[in-house]
Amino acid sequence: MKMRGRLLTVVVVLALGSALVAGCAQGKRGASDGTSAKPYRIGAVLSLTGTYAGLGTPEQNAIKLEAARINAAGGINGRLIEVFYEDDGTDPAKAVAAAARLIEQEDVLAIIGATGTGQTMAIRSEIARAGVPQVSMAGGSVVTDDFDPLVFQTPWPNRIVVPFTLKALKARGLTKIALISDTSGYGTDGHDIIVKEAAAAGIEVVAEQTLNPGDTDMTAQLTKIKGAAPDAILMWNAGKEAAIVAKNMQQLGMKTPLVGSPGNGRKEFIEGAGAAAEGFRFAAGKVLVPAAYGTDSEPYKVANDFITRYTKAYGTPPDIFAGHAYDAFLVVVDALGRVEGDVTPGSLRDAIEKTSGLVGIGGTFSYSATDHNGLTMEELVLYRVADKTWVLDQ
Repeated sequence: MKMRGRLLTVVVVLALGSALVAGCAQGKRGASDGTSAKPYRIGAVLSLTGTYAGLGTPEQNAIKLEAARINAAGGINGRLIEVFYEDDGTDPAKAVAAAARLIEQEDVLAIIGATGTGQTMAIRSEIARAGVPQVSMAGGSVVTDDFDPLVFQTPWPNRIVVPFTLKALKARGLTKIALISDTSGYGTDGHDIIVKEAAAAGIEVVAEQTLNPGDTDMTAQLTKIKGAAPDAILMWNAGKEAAIVAKNMQQLGMKTPLVGSPGNGRKEFIEGAGAAAEGFRFAAGKVLVPAAYGTDSEPYKVANDFITRYTKAYGTPPDIFAGHAYDAFLVVVDALGRVEGDVTPGSLRDAIEKTSGLVGIGGTFSYSATDHNGLTMEELVLYRVADKTWVLDQ
């Protein structure tokens, strides 16, 4: 099917109906609208507790919203979508057990997840063993740079975001940076790319510090950073510890600009850091200020429709993590609709790899046999926190 025709089909399906139906709830079996065909079974490994709970919860919200709407419209190919959710607790070992349960007990066709890079990489053994495609919502470059034919990715990887961020720092005259990153898979991945790319971008790293997921005080690291007198502090993590870094800086009287990763693009950071969040910058996709898509564009229409429905359902606009989940679910559903003949994990994987020109929230996805991310730097903008919300940092 040609790209535009397929895109319009998906948009129409997502636009039909408004009521949330029970077909996407974990553990519910069978069709509730009278359809007789067996539902398509999809698994989702999410961080609903632990340090990444602020990411996993909106991801689950988005998947539930989209699955319910598709089911209300009759499903895909006359079959409902049944989603089974597993909480990995932001723990790689728990993620492995979660993936195994979804594969062995629920017989899923694909797994969406995990939320984090470490968890995403940890479940590869289960993915490979079962031959089930995985669409990750984690931003570590290793997810798709360490290529696996079964693994796909919806966020902008660090290999794209880091050069964009370093370029933005250089343009603002912030050429001496201190780096603080967490020891998770995402933070370590980002740290390594920053150190590798800094010199070529005209940036000098004058100090390096780390934090651990779950840490509650970073004054020791920040005191060392303060002594290095950087132009800016670049923080690379995706957990709730980011708010503590900002508050500790304020407590130490540090006026140094704080710049972060896409992992900090959520209300949890703004609310947790309070006044210390003001002026914080980070690069991410355009969903936080949808006018950035261009109000006459197809991406704007797709995003605005999702934002409207999500806000109505949950009382708050979606963040970038809800967008990653929307995209991951869309990738799977779009591929399901294109499989000819019996849908198996193998045929679904092949259809996912043929995704082309699929407009989502994070960007327009075009996968290939050698690229399972498909996004570019053009998908990114720079944000700044002002008056407890996000604005474009022009």
